[in-house]
Amino acid sequence: METLKSRIPEHLVQTVKSSSSVDDLLSSSSSLLRFLVGLPQFHQAVSELADPDLGCCGKSQESSLDLKRSGNLCFRSRSFDDALRFYSKALRVARDNTLLASLFLNRANALHNLGLLEESLRDCHRALRIDPCYAKAWFRRGKLNTLLGNYKDAFRDITVSMSLDSSSAGKKQLQNELLAIPDFQNKQTSENTLCFAAADLPNVQSEVKLRCVSTKEKGRGMVSESDIEQASVIHVEEPFCVVISKSCRETHCHFCLNELPPDSVPCPSCSVPVYCSESCQIQSGGMLSTNEMDKNSIFHNLPDDIVDHIKGVTSAVRYYSETECLQEHQHECRGANWPAVLPSDAVLAGRVIMKLINQGETAMDLSNLHDKLDLSHSYSKMSPESKLELHLLSIVLIWCLNKSCCPDLSVCEASVSQTIILLSQIKVNSMAIVRMKSSGDSFKCIPAGNVSAKEPIQSLEQIRVGQALYKIGSLFNHSCKPNIHLYFLSRGLVMRTTEFVPVGCPLELSYGPEVGKWDCKDRIRFLEEEYFFNCRCRGCSQMNISDLVINGYCCVNTSCTGVVLDSSVAACESEKLNHFLAAAKSLDHHCLVSEKVYAGVSEVASSLLIKPSGSLHIKADKCLKCGSRCEVENSHVEVNKAWNHLRRVEELMNSGRANISVLSDCLRSIAVLRTFLHMYNKDIADAEDKVAQACYLAAEMKGAREHCEASIKILKRLYGDEHVVIGNELVKLASIQLASGDSSGAWETTKRLSQIFSKYYGSHAETLFSYLSCLKLEAAKAVNL
Repeated sequence: METLKSRIPEHLVQTVKSSSSVDDLLSSSSSLLRFLVGLPQFHQAVSELADPDLGCCGKSQESSLDLKRSGNLCFRSRSFDDALRFYSKALRVARDNTLLASLFLNRANALHNLGLLEESLRDCHRALRIDPCYAKAWFRRGKLNTLLGNYKDAFRDITVSMSLDSSSAGKKQLQNELLAIPDFQNKQTSENTLCFAAADLPNVQSEVKLRCVSTKEKGRGMVSESDIEQASVIHVEEPFCVVISKSCRETHCHFCLNELPPDSVPCPSCSVPVYCSESCQIQSGGMLSTNEMDKNSIFHNLPDDIVDHIKGVTSAVRYYSETECLQEHQHECRGANWPAVLPSDAVLAGRVIMKLINQGETAMDLSNLHDKLDLSHSYSKMSPESKLELHLLSIVLIWCLNKSCCPDLSVCEASVSQTIILLSQIKVNSMAIVRMKSSGDSFKCIPAGNVSAKEPIQSLEQIRVGQALYKIGSLFNHSCKPNIHLYFLSRGLVMRTTEFVPVGCPLELSYGPEVGKWDCKDRIRFLEEEYFFNCRCRGCSQMNISDLVINGYCCVNTSCTGVVLDSSVAACESEKLNHFLAAAKSLDHHCLVSEKVYAGVSEVASSLLIKPSGSLHIKADKCLKCGSRCEVENSHVEVNKAWNHLRRVEELMNSGRANISVLSDCLRSIAVLRTFLHMYNKDIADAEDKVAQACYLAAEMKGAREHCEASIKILKRLYGDEHVVIGNELVKLASIQLASGDSSGAWETTKRLSQIFSKYYGSHAETLFSYLSCLKLEAAKAVNL
């Protein structure tokens, strides 16, 4: 893209950059398109992106064979994890059905040796769907079904294998296997399913009524038409279109976005997507690798019940009959490079365009694309550089779609201008689909009293796994103090209230920044840069203790709890408070502040609660409680030194070199921070968390618990006692308490975090966070419940 951009003449660059509104798009798109069509470098670039013969996303028999050989070497040396990895890579690029079947069986053998019997059974099933006469696959399947207690299926599998084995020695071995199977007639068995169950979205309570309204300040938004109780499900929605994040392409299913199992399913037509199951593969638009041969003629010598068993195992018909095909990936499934190379926004836009075309809802010049989606956009507010990038990206995308999968799609100024609008809509309306992941590869509960392990404290991190458009979900406006929380079940969006919402009240979620996460000035700047509006929500227009202390400094008077602000924070808070006072007009502004907020602000900035005669100007470098002067610049220098030291210490901890010396360094650094920063400054909470980690790794459990509790105490002042962030931090505390043998403390902490998560996730808490069950189980065992 940068090479193409550098070829555009300056006058044309300025024409595009100066296109101030959507009314200018036809003209600017036409000018840039005419220039690029006459540029040889453009045709070379789009050929490399759109021509399957030039792509690197197709199948390669040679590469697959090389990977298979590497897997075989690992298997023979009993490195089964490595063998599994090589076989999975080989499956993604294999083209020939015979090779595919052998790879599935090889991977089944590796999975079997790793103790993953269900996964191994599924791979045997896949091998037999491709080659129903694969005797070794039937034998392996029989062995697995025996181990799993599916004795009737095991008997049938071995019987089929014996009918296919022509050697007398082989038949004798298989006969012995049959005799070794327990009395299957007295056992209840169930056919193993190969499709993971899709996550069912909850129902919205019948009493919940929502309405879309439009206001001058925020445009369209959703409000409640009835009183809504806390933790109520108010909206569920499947995405209009979704695309996986590039960073998760090797770890998560390209359809449902859940983590991939060890027996992942590759796309049979290209090497890019990989799925968790056949169900996801079909829904995404892929075709299963299968061989629908006439089983009756091949297995005519076997009893009818065995032949029926063969048909049930090897047929793919039931997958198609039970699964809806959304064809999301079908237009990308030609081996061309563009779906793997272009930004996620562009790939998502391509899916939107092709979905509407396939549904017959848009013309081939996309002239009605904007009306069909009915989403807001902020093209006119974008930077000149962003406008140039959108023009160039739209032309490249339309050209790639035309050349690789949709020759009837018109490459003209109308289709380009509509795609520019679509990309600007995606910019402000798409949602990041996230998953919460524990700090390790998988969540491990440390049994009570076990302090010998050098594992880090169990903690949670948010992983962005995909990007999606939700047409109704995009109508909910932002607030830095939201009253609804969203989460995802597979691809499905779920929204719950986090507090009681009275009739007529706006229903608002967070677009990222929240009170407690960043201060007011940083939130406003982020929202202006990313979403092109100046936030005036209740978090940014009403006083709160969090915005005052989150980056605040302490008073030089050690007995004073007041906060000192630097100039940038002071200016933002002055503007906020004057806006608040103007809204209050003649009312005593104390009555517009809740008692809890009033008490919090009074603790750190009581001078702000004295009603001024005119406008209010908060002075930087001055305590907002006692008025003492503080040199913030000098404090800033010392704080930076302490943080630089803490970062070096963190590197030592991450490399496994934590010891008592490292812990002492952490304690000295946090003492410096406490000398200069306000006691509720978020930097101290982060530092306390790092010290807790150092204590934990050094087996100083008392210190780990104390510093973890100190961090949580600060975060409660910033976010509130019931915020989901507190629940995440309580996971760490419960882990420490279990490891140190504090079973009763772990039990109480686990109950508390369960209450918080239930408020935000309802009955889905343990579905989304599997470690909750683990923590509850360990804590319950520790207190003999």
